[in-house]
Amino acid sequence: MDAANIDAMKKDIRRRMEGAVEVLHKELAGLRSGRATPGLLEPVMVDAYGSQMPINQVGTVNAPEPRLLTVQVWDKSLVKAVEKAIMESGLGLNPATEGQTLRIPIPSLTEERRVEFTKIAGKYAEEARVAVRNIRRHAMDDLKRAEKEGQISQDQHRDYAQQVQELTDAHVKKMDEALAAKEKEIMQV
Repeated sequence: MDAANIDAMKKDIRRRMEGAVEVLHKELAGLRSGRATPGLLEPVMVDAYGSQMPINQVGTVNAPEPRLLTVQVWDKSLVKAVEKAIMESGLGLNPATEGQTLRIPIPSLTEERRVEFTKIAGKYAEEARVAVRNIRRHAMDDLKRAEKEGQISQDQHRDYAQQVQELTDAHVKKMDEALAAKEKEIMQV
């Protein structure tokens, strides 16, 4: 394993960790503290056509009022599946069906609901941390294998492992900062 391969590996690790941070930001954007936004339903996956699909691929999500979301489902046969997905999403929303349109009133946040949303945000952050740790574990395994096969020295292994750990720490820190900001936003009355 030469320097070019190591650099490529580090680039790949950084790209994958950045991806995990991006996913966390998208999931946190879906947790709204006050207003209804289409992003609130982004993490919702619908059982459609034999697979899991994001809600925005089976219908149009709009926020016509500050406390109301609507989903215009394109395929009439999927209305029940979309309704079920929203109710089982853990967001505490109860859609009302009117033909192919689902009207979803956004309840004002009680203290209990705010605490519930911070727990959901924490769950999203933990899933992202686990993803980053898995990327680190795979990289460490690759380094061990390269050392065992004589492609890198013990010193190089230690140096590269330290760089991978620094990348991991930096990305986990970004996630923790995003979570703290989101929790502050949610708890703000």
